[in-house]
Amino acid sequence: MFSGIVAATGRIRKAERRQDGLRLTVAAGTLPLRDVAIGDSIAVNGVCLTVVARAGKTFGADVSRETLRCTAGLDEPGEINLEKAMRMSDRLGGHLVSGHVDGVGKVTHLERAGENRLLRVRAPRALARYIARKGSIAVHGVSLTVNAVRGAEFEVNLIPHTLAVTTLKHLRTGDRVNLEVDPLARYAERLLRRK
Repeated sequence: MFSGIVAATGRIRKAERRQDGLRLTVAAGTLPLRDVAIGDSIAVNGVCLTVVARAGKTFGADVSRETLRCTAGLDEPGEINLEKAMRMSDRLGGHLVSGHVDGVGKVTHLERAGENRLLRVRAPRALARYIARKGSIAVHGVSLTVNAVRGAEFEVNLIPHTLAVTTLKHLRTGDRVNLEVDPLARYAERLLRRK
């Protein structure tokens, strides 16, 4: 599990094609790796990946074809958001994030609001019912609060700190982003369906 509080930005250095997907080589930036072992989980743009290799300030992770099919931003070199898996004793500064991306959204609007930036994203229709005003959503692994919802589109506010420490500052209209809805919404739906 993750909190959606990005610990560092890194960079995919290589995305090598494999028969069953890709092998990524990731430069971890300022993310400390001394306590990371082979088999540990690291969220890369919100996608929970298993560390399969380590060397200095880089780690390797395999990405299956299925993961590539339902995510964005893992198939080529570029800057990415990173977060190590939580320990049971860690603070939950964002919200519970599993690292299992629910779908890919599309940035439809960006607008400056003082030092902040308003970001509007169109989610896949099947996910729209899980997105609620004042609820939580992870965008490229970043825990955000939903300001408004109109159909399948939702709007979030990116504060200066979020812009400074994540890759969301680079987003442009038309970009694809990984989305994970609040898992509590899924559990609530399941419970209501059983009645």
